[in-house]
Amino acid sequence: MKEQVEIQTKYTGYIEKQLLQVQRLEKMEKKKIPENIDYDIVHGLAMEAKQKLAKIRPLSIGQASRISGVTPADLSILLVHLEHYNRVTAAARG
Repeated sequence: MKEQVEIQTKYTGYIEKQLLQVQRLEKMEKKKIPENIDYDIVHGLAMEAKQKLAKIRPLSIGQASRISGVTPADLSILLVHLEHYNRVTAAARG
C-alpha cells in the first residue's frame, strides 16, 4: 500500500500532463477541415505545408498535425483561417 502511494505521488504530475495532452488531441480531432479548402489561399502557410496538406487532404486538424512537414505554426495559421472561414460562412447563411 505504501509503495502504491509513493508511485502515485511520484507520477501524478506526469499523468496529469498526459491527460491534458489527450484532451488537446481529442479537441484537435474534432476540428474539421472543409473538404474543398484551397490551401493556396491560406496566407502564411509554409510552401511545404501547403503542398502536403493539398496532397493528403486531412479531415481534421488532428490529422494535419501528424503530417511531417506541417509545423505547429502552420497549424495555428490554418486554425485562424478556419475560424475566419467559419464566420464568413455563417454570416452568408443568415
